[in-house]
Amino acid sequence: MDDSPRTLHIAAWDDRFLAWLLDVLLVGVVLSALGEAAGVFSLLTGSLSVTTPFTGLNGLGLFVYWTVLEGRQGQSAGKMVMNIAVTDERGEAIDYGTAAIESFGKAFLLPLDILVGWLAYDEEGIRLFNKLSSTIVIETDEEDGKPTDVEYVYPDDK
Repeated sequence: MDDSPRTLHIAAWDDRFLAWLLDVLLVGVVLSALGEAAGVFSLLTGSLSVTTPFTGLNGLGLFVYWTVLEGRQGQSAGKMVMNIAVTDERGEAIDYGTAAIESFGKAFLLPLDILVGWLAYDEEGIRLFNKLSSTIVIETDEEDGKPTDVEYVYPDDK
């Protein structure tokens, strides 16, 4: 058993923002398409109303999306693209309950969640709801998940 400490690289705020933006766009497009197809979107929001990612169906859709994906695999689509993941403070996978707590802040209270994080936990690089759920967002290695006894030869390597 190796007693040396594990090194975890906390994800940068800009990577986290880009992952969040990708997720908001993805979920927004899906919800809009489903809402338009069902004829419900305009009834719920009004044809001229402006919604934010933190209200109504968008907030609920984002909350469910992040809770399910991050509780299952630690990564949403945006996090996969940016090679970052949500873990517990030891770098281990989180469960659905922990993901729900962590996701609540960014789905419904993001401005407050980030502001408190920047003011109170800037050194740790976490949001308020990361603190409440004992989670961190770390950089992932692109090589994770690949077998160690296999060498891949890519088309440009020939």
